[in-house]
Amino acid sequence: MQRVTPPSQPPRASRRPWGGLGRTQPAPGPAPKGPGRARATDGPPPAVREFRGAWLATVKNIDWPSKPGMTSQQMKAELTSMLDRAKHLGLNAVVMQVRPAGDALYKSPHEPWSEFLTGKMGQAPDGEFDPLAFAVEEAHARGMELHAWFNPFRARLLEADGQAPPTAPNHISKTHPEWVKKYGAYQWMDPGEQGVQDHAIKVMRDVVKRYDIDAVHIDDYFYPYPVKDPKGNDVPFPDDASWKKYVAAGGTLNRDDWRRNNVDRFVERMYKEVHAEKLHVKVGVSPFGIWKPGHPAGITGMDPTEKLYADAKLWLTKGWLDYFAPQLYWPIDKPAQSFPKLLQWWNEQNTLGRHMWAGMFTSKVADGSASAWKAEEISRQIAISRQAPGTSGHVHYSLKPLLSGRGGLAADLAATTYQQPALPPATPWLDANGKPPEAPTVAAGPVTRAGGRVVTWTPQGEEAAHQWAVYTRRGAEWSLEVLPADKRFTLIGPEVEAMAVAALDRAGLEGPRTPLAVLAEGPAGA
Repeated sequence: MQRVTPPSQPPRASRRPWGGLGRTQPAPGPAPKGPGRARATDGPPPAVREFRGAWLATVKNIDWPSKPGMTSQQMKAELTSMLDRAKHLGLNAVVMQVRPAGDALYKSPHEPWSEFLTGKMGQAPDGEFDPLAFAVEEAHARGMELHAWFNPFRARLLEADGQAPPTAPNHISKTHPEWVKKYGAYQWMDPGEQGVQDHAIKVMRDVVKRYDIDAVHIDDYFYPYPVKDPKGNDVPFPDDASWKKYVAAGGTLNRDDWRRNNVDRFVERMYKEVHAEKLHVKVGVSPFGIWKPGHPAGITGMDPTEKLYADAKLWLTKGWLDYFAPQLYWPIDKPAQSFPKLLQWWNEQNTLGRHMWAGMFTSKVADGSASAWKAEEISRQIAISRQAPGTSGHVHYSLKPLLSGRGGLAADLAATTYQQPALPPATPWLDANGKPPEAPTVAAGPVTRAGGRVVTWTPQGEEAAHQWAVYTRRGAEWSLEVLPADKRFTLIGPEVEAMAVAALDRAGLEGPRTPLAVLAEGPAGA
C-alpha cells in the first residue's frame, strides 16, 4: 500500500503441478498424470487458480502516471506498457487507486479530477481520456481483472508548510469544510460524520454502476495513523464535533468504541451497497497485517484496533468482504512480525471461507536501503502462501518496482514461480444463478498454407461469458490463454494437436469445456 506516511512497519518457489496452486475448480475430463502433462487422450487438467495481483498507486505518482502533466497519449502509452509487462510476468489482476484523496482518476459527477493526472486538481486530461474506463478496457482485453481502489476518508495531502495546495471548488474540503479536519500532513474526512460516510458510499456506488470493474477495494487507512507530539505522545484526532453530536443524541459507547463502530458500520454498509448495485463486483479489504499484538503468540507491533479503530478480524468473521489481503509487510525470518505465523493466524480466523490473499512488501526488494530485501524473500513468501491452507493468492505492493527488474525479482518470478498462467479463484457466493455458463460450440477452419487454422467458438445458453479459457496441447503439454468475451477466435499453429474452450462467468465459474481434435490432415470440426 502506498506509504505516504509509513506506519511502524514492518528458498525459491518450487514448480508446482499445473492445477496445484490455491483452490482449484474441478473440471470435466481426467486429471493430469504429472506436472503440466497429460496423455494425448486426456482433456486439459484443471486450471491453476491463484490470485496474482499488484497495487497500482497513483497518489504522489508512485506508480502511474509517473509524473503529473503528461498528455493523455503519454499516460495511455505508459499504462498499456505496464499492463503488457504485468501480463507477460504472469499477473492476472491490477488494483488501481482511483480515489487517492477526495478526488477522482475518472470522470466523476461528485469529485474533482485528481491533481496527480494534470498537476492541478479539477483539471481534466486533454481529449476525452477517462483513465479508469481505459484501464478497465485494457485490463480485460488482456484477460486481467481491474479492481478499483478507494481511500474512503483521506481528503488532502498538505504542503510542507502545512497549507493545502490549490483546491478545486467541488472538493469536499470546500463543499463541506465542517467534515474535514487537519491532522498532521493531511486533511482527513471525519468518519464520525454521517455525511462523510454517505458521500464515500455514493462515490463507490457511482463507480460500480458506471464502470465494468471487477472489485471495490480499500486498504489500511480508516482513522489516520497517529501523529506524535514533541514528547512522543499520540495527538488526538480532532473529532470533538462529531463526538459531541453522538453523545447529545443519546449515544452510550465510549469514544474508542464509538470510533470503531463508525468504521465497522462503514465496512458493512460498503459491502451491502456495492452488491446491491452489482452482485458480481467483489469487495476487498487490505488491512494492517496485525490484528492485535499477541495474536498469534509472540507477535508484537501496532494495534490497529486502538490506533486506526479498525477491527479487521470482525469484518472477516462477519463476512463483510469477499477477499482479505492483510498487509504482511515483514520478512519471513522476523519472529516479532512473522509472515508465516500471521498468515496462518488470519487463515484460522477465516471461518466463512472468504478468499485470503497475502499482501507482500515487494517494493522492499533492492530499494537502496540498508534493510533492503533480496528477490528470493518474495519468492519464498509466495511459496509459503501456496502451502498455507486457505490461502489462494497474493498481492504485490506495488506494480512499478515489481516490473522494473529491480533486484532481479521479475525475472526470478517469471522463471520459477509464474511459469504457468493462473485464473483468479472463483467467487461462487456472488454468482447470480449459482451455476457456470454452458459449453460453447467450437469449429476449426481448413488448414492454411502455413499449416495453421483459425478456430472459432459460439456461446450457448442465456448466461453471457465474461472471458474464454482456451486450452491448447502441444505434445503432452497443455497451456492456457484467457481471452475477453468479445474475442471468439484464435489462430493455432500446426504444432497444436488438441484444444478445448470454456466460458467463464463474472463470478469466475468455468463452464464445461468443448474439446476439439486438431489433426494435421483430414477434416476439422468440433
